[in-house]
Amino acid sequence: MKISFFSSKSYDRDYFARFNTHYQLKFYDTALSLESVDLLTDSQVVCVFVNDQLNAEVIAQLAAKNVKIIALRCAGFNNVDLEAAKAHGIAVVRVPAYSPHAVAEHAVALIMTLNRKTHKAYNRVREGNFSLERLTGFDIFGKTVGVVGTGKIGEAFAGIMKGFGCRVVAYDIQPHPDLIALGIEYVPLNELLAASDIVSLHCPLTPQTNRLINEETLQLMKPNAMLINTSRGGLVDTKAVIKSLKTGHLGYLGIDVYEQEADLFFNDFSESIIQDDMLMRLMSFPNVLITSHQGFFTEEALCQIAQVTFQNLQDFEAGTLNPATTLVKP
Repeated sequence: MKISFFSSKSYDRDYFARFNTHYQLKFYDTALSLESVDLLTDSQVVCVFVNDQLNAEVIAQLAAKNVKIIALRCAGFNNVDLEAAKAHGIAVVRVPAYSPHAVAEHAVALIMTLNRKTHKAYNRVREGNFSLERLTGFDIFGKTVGVVGTGKIGEAFAGIMKGFGCRVVAYDIQPHPDLIALGIEYVPLNELLAASDIVSLHCPLTPQTNRLINEETLQLMKPNAMLINTSRGGLVDTKAVIKSLKTGHLGYLGIDVYEQEADLFFNDFSESIIQDDMLMRLMSFPNVLITSHQGFFTEEALCQIAQVTFQNLQDFEAGTLNPATTLVKP
């Protein structure tokens, strides 16, 4: 089978080439959309990432081009119209758990950097400034950390924060027995927000979780609390967060995802004028740290993404799709 990769980068080419055994691979730098779908010629497989657009119109075009399977090289699937794929008989598979530790550890890195201001200290020392003024942090030990979503990533993150000596509370529609055994308390969302010094989001983006953090829920949070999002940008109402930062109610914000990231993340705009006013406003706050969707970006995760994607395709060819990685059967 021929596989066409969209939104591909050098690391996609490197890791997929490393684990490829018999497929023909075609890589496109551009994101998949209604405008770029015509690039596709004779591939039965499209392999896509988080910012590719697979709405009903695009999927209809894929079906017309005889595409049989959409292979997501990520866990999230909010950018795919699953009903349209099902209607056209196109299978959809994903990589649900490539490295939960990678994203969980990145969330911790955001917390530690925001708290101890190591990014600022690094720049100061390079300029010969060894002052400690305005670098004050706080002990994470003993703080209450709220984990919203306790799937594999949330579970890994909760375990790390428990190791820091934190009180960890969690919210999920399906409480995790192993976390309960570890001493982690499941509470309603409003209680979690009110009790937590640090809130970290690890849930998928669904109609129910869209803008879960909004003007109302931000008001429930402790004054000067820290909000971390390494899951999906749409979980957070950016305008409401900016307002909360401006009033001083929200103390810190660390995000690896952004609701309008599709036009920006994974690309170099260092010589351009960025037109996204909300993102530029966020970047102006001294208590905000933004990374560009790099939480997954480890050697282990990239290997797992390639291996699981190829296994999904082999299962598809054999007619034995794995229920754990399959979103739509053909």
